[in-house]
Amino acid sequence: MNSENKVAIITGSAGGLGKAIAERLANDGFNIVVQDINNDLLLETEKEFKEKGYNVISFKSDVSKQKEQEELVKFTVKEFNKLDVFINNAGVDAVTPFLEIDENQLNKLFNINVFGTVYGTQAAAKQFIKQNTKGKIINACSIAGHESYEMLGTYSATKHSVRSFTQVAAKELAKYKINVNAYCPGVAKTKMWERIDEEMVKYDENLNPGDAFEKFSSAIKLGRYQEPKDVANLVSFLASEDSDYITGQSILTDGGLVYR
Repeated sequence: MNSENKVAIITGSAGGLGKAIAERLANDGFNIVVQDINNDLLLETEKEFKEKGYNVISFKSDVSKQKEQEELVKFTVKEFNKLDVFINNAGVDAVTPFLEIDENQLNKLFNINVFGTVYGTQAAAKQFIKQNTKGKIINACSIAGHESYEMLGTYSATKHSVRSFTQVAAKELAKYKINVNAYCPGVAKTKMWERIDEEMVKYDENLNPGDAFEKFSSAIKLGRYQEPKDVANLVSFLASEDSDYITGQSILTDGGLVYR
């Protein structure tokens, strides 16, 4: 393995936006560690990336467990000798009317989206401090971290939390030359949005399949829904030295939908 290249961990990267981010960083010259809880999809992605000539290894774990986030970092350093970038991409959504939000939903979304991000940030930061090097931590926020959406109450609350932890970590870790930022995607044609669309139809008899996606994406000023590469482009910048003077920011990449 080439240990001269920078090393990046991307959680939740067996598919979706995480996979697109991992591929972009591999093309940028990073050694990459793809992580996911879905082992079959993870191994498939690792194989596909290796066939493309990327320097990649995979690690199956649960981001909501602090110990497993620490193990992910240890595994990476054992394989590649160091860590440069940690991307807390793993996340889940839920579509529910506010009065139907239950304990299970709250626990699941906060465990993965919020606790997972905190544990990943802590594990990465401790490694950067141990290495005595600068480092980049990049979190998955959302337009729902700036705006709270009906039917997406729990999801919006978790993403607001991610934005808050991004700011706090950036303030506290700056003295170690660790930058902490977040990317905030909008409306992309991903499996997550397919699920949101399906669930919205269940709760509104006036909606047909595709209507919710159409409603949200039609408001985008640049006139098209988001593609995974739009998000990967921003993350590539945040992972590079070009963003060394940016920290504590949750940057919207939504084509002109939410303005903050």
